[in-house]
Amino acid sequence: MTVAYLPVLWQDLVAGMASFLHQRLAGRLAVLLVGVLFAKRRRTVTSWLRAAAVGRGFAAFYYALAALGRRTGLLAGFLLQGALLRLAPEGPLLFALDDTPTPRYGPKVQGAGLHHNPTPGPTDQRFLYGHVWVALSWVVQHPLWGTLGLPVRAALYVRQKDVPRLPKRHGWTFHTKLELAAELLTWAAGLVRFLGRTVRVVADGFYAKRPFLKAAAAAGVAVISRLRKDAGLRTLPVPPRGGRRRPGRPAVYGTGRVSLAKRAGQKRGWQEVQTRQYGEVRTKRIKTFEATWRPAGGRIRVVLVREAHGWLALFSTDPALTAQEILSAAADRFSIEQNFHDLKEVEGVGQQQVRNLWANVGAFHLSLWAHTLVELWAWDQPRTVLGERADSPWDDPARRPSHADRRNALQRHCLEQEFQQAAGGVTLTPEIQEFVGRVIRHAA
Repeated sequence: MTVAYLPVLWQDLVAGMASFLHQRLAGRLAVLLVGVLFAKRRRTVTSWLRAAAVGRGFAAFYYALAALGRRTGLLAGFLLQGALLRLAPEGPLLFALDDTPTPRYGPKVQGAGLHHNPTPGPTDQRFLYGHVWVALSWVVQHPLWGTLGLPVRAALYVRQKDVPRLPKRHGWTFHTKLELAAELLTWAAGLVRFLGRTVRVVADGFYAKRPFLKAAAAAGVAVISRLRKDAGLRTLPVPPRGGRRRPGRPAVYGTGRVSLAKRAGQKRGWQEVQTRQYGEVRTKRIKTFEATWRPAGGRIRVVLVREAHGWLALFSTDPALTAQEILSAAADRFSIEQNFHDLKEVEGVGQQQVRNLWANVGAFHLSLWAHTLVELWAWDQPRTVLGERADSPWDDPARRPSHADRRNALQRHCLEQEFQQAAGGVTLTPEIQEFVGRVIRHAA
């Protein structure tokens, strides 16, 4: 498969991304992405190069991975802006942020270390050895398929004790997950500022801490996240009597303490609201109020949600947001979890078997960008193209096409374009056409 048979949208975006690379490397980006798209079984870099029909010049592509890893901000920025201009969404822009591990093996894999395992599984494996990535996805609403996540950029987290083991030529410095998340958010907010849109980010409760919230406020981004049940909230400041302003700075925090447990335990004040979550309208029993919180630097809106298993607390650093908007955004955070699943199970991140630190960063981003490019191509495709299930009558024909379905559909499209070009306009018999169709479906 060559680059010429890829969709025009794919070729235009990849060409724009390649313009930020050295001229010797620019052409290799498209070839690597073709390999990512058509690789089979274990998704090593070798399988990428084999799928892209790279011959004796394979070594140059390994060096290109490291160069890509050092320039991910520029390339991801062009992809994000291109996606924004093509989809032209209305209303506020929502991003999702979280971290995920990719297990690796071997002591010579640079940047790998021992990390807590977020999914211990039945064996209760509390730790794993590998890389941890702080990733950022743009959350979009498809008119048919609902909430989708488009992963655009990630940052590699290396433990402070592992940084001295890295070669000094890499120039790697230690950053906490909160600092990496703040850097990603500031980067994204700066890129979309030209649209004049309101930017929001929904993150895991781990990121509801002062360093990240302070950086988000400086970037003009509203944060929506989980709130600890023992959070040190305070009441709103009481205005001075008579409307006269006292000397000095006006009060930011109130003097009274707010106990979330007591608020949730009170039977009065609960109300039912309708909100859209996970593709359907749901009824939620909530309490909402404003409070002040020092990590957020001032006022926040708190939403207490009564669930079957108990209650949980959400918050927004923008108190003007409604409870419905906060609930909907919190549910949309699931899109980045779905991204992590697809990137590991479909795109095979973490399987590339490269040791160099920057090559690992470049390989991870190639999978991210391939995922986003596939979703952009599939955005306007009809259900019949994406959800072809003639060979699977047991499957639900009405379900939303998965990322694997979209990826397979793009593979079939490229193979059909290549076959039509090779046929040269010659009319083939129906038997040969049916045979070619079976071969394409089997290959993709």
